[in-house]
Amino acid sequence: MAPPKGSVADAVVRHRARVSVGRLGLSRRRIVGPSRPALPLARVLSAVLLVAAGCSGSGSKPAAEGIHKIRHVIVIMQENRSFDSYFGTFPGADGLPKNVCIPDPQKPGTCVRPYVDHADMNGGGPHAAPDSIADIHGGKMDGFVGQAQRGRRECADDTDPACTNSAAIDVTGYHTASDIPNYWSYAKQFVLQDRMFEPVASWSLPEHLFQVSGWSATCTRHDDPSSCRNNVMPPRTPNGKPLFLADQKDGPAFAWTDLTDLLHRNHVSWRYYVVTGTEPDCRNPAHVTCAEVRQNARTPSIWNPLPFFDTVKANHQTGNIQSLDRFYAAAKKGDLPAVSWVVPSGYLSEHPPRRVSDGMAYVTSLVNAVMQSPDWDSTAIFLTWDDWGGFYDHVKPPVVDENGYGLRVPGLVISPYAKRGFIDHQTLSFDAYLKFIEDDFLGGQRLDPRTDGRPDPRPTVRENVAILGDLTHDFDFTQPPRPPVLLQPYPRTTLTG
Repeated sequence: MAPPKGSVADAVVRHRARVSVGRLGLSRRRIVGPSRPALPLARVLSAVLLVAAGCSGSGSKPAAEGIHKIRHVIVIMQENRSFDSYFGTFPGADGLPKNVCIPDPQKPGTCVRPYVDHADMNGGGPHAAPDSIADIHGGKMDGFVGQAQRGRRECADDTDPACTNSAAIDVTGYHTASDIPNYWSYAKQFVLQDRMFEPVASWSLPEHLFQVSGWSATCTRHDDPSSCRNNVMPPRTPNGKPLFLADQKDGPAFAWTDLTDLLHRNHVSWRYYVVTGTEPDCRNPAHVTCAEVRQNARTPSIWNPLPFFDTVKANHQTGNIQSLDRFYAAAKKGDLPAVSWVVPSGYLSEHPPRRVSDGMAYVTSLVNAVMQSPDWDSTAIFLTWDDWGGFYDHVKPPVVDENGYGLRVPGLVISPYAKRGFIDHQTLSFDAYLKFIEDDFLGGQRLDPRTDGRPDPRPTVRENVAILGDLTHDFDFTQPPRPPVLLQPYPRTTLTG
């Protein structure tokens, strides 16, 4: 269905998104000559060190030098889709294998083959940490149907990670180019990553914690990183309550170091943008039912964890957590921060049973806003989905530590310097976003307890894992900035229902 004329906000509201996503035009003008903010001290020192090192060695590689053409990194995180469920038939990608069939435990000796599913609203399957282990099944990748069958139905909140969110099992269903044409267009015009793994084999909270800090833990004391212990399940508050509460005074202590602390110390600007609406999922993956919870930039949650970090509070940076309208305004003015994270509301998240079309329209509006911004020619957009949502994927995740990796999810790079139609086969996870930001803005400093001044017992410095790829390979910094590729938020599709 084509969107109505006018703002993207009107289109999204009309199509059940129920939230304003800003007023954006759709003209195909190319804006040149963006304003250029002053480089932070770490970037200047990094450049000086490169010059001092001479013109030989790995430090002089074009990719390493060209990374500083990127002055704005935007990480857009959607919800609950596997790579095979969105890009399993994309030409050249490591997609759905021929003749694969997933065992059906309710019908011994039979199996279910992947099939084209044009439904706009999907069910998916349970996706807590035990479900990840069962789906992977020691590398056999054949537990998806069984886990969906065991998922609880008739849940009060059908986004609960313990539930199977429809009467019919659809975890082996997959979408085609005609269902999600904008996502496929970005993949064809820019970069598709076919080995992007969620950083931890678990649900939404640890994925979002890894996104901003490279770790997921429970801490017993505020302002004491040494009190933190590895944990990928719902954290307990310092007073022992097991739930992830919205009340910041009674919320969990996130005492370990997150990326915003390093950015703040180096005078690198950042923002975390939250769509006003309802939260995408239940706060506790063990809960069968839960009422919808309202969210905005001032409500700490699974999808907005930064207000609970001691570093954010101590640095007086809670004002950097803002509503989405501020993102659109910054893009329009050419005033985007160096680092942005953008998280959706439930209606725009693509989390089953939310509509695929609404999520794609929302993401398209974000990309269009950046492409029409004076900041476009110095920006990299990294688009991904936080976990697999119970949907089938055939690739066994590598094991890098006790936490993961988890299952494979889609990953896209959209930038004027992105390679055209490139499929990145490197092994990646959300840790690669941290690594890219650290290399671009912090001179390669890592979230390393041995060097960041706040020792914590995290099991792995994820950015330094040998298997982790380098996102600079997705760019050609020798090419002139490419013009925008503006898309209609609601293109004609084959989605039904």
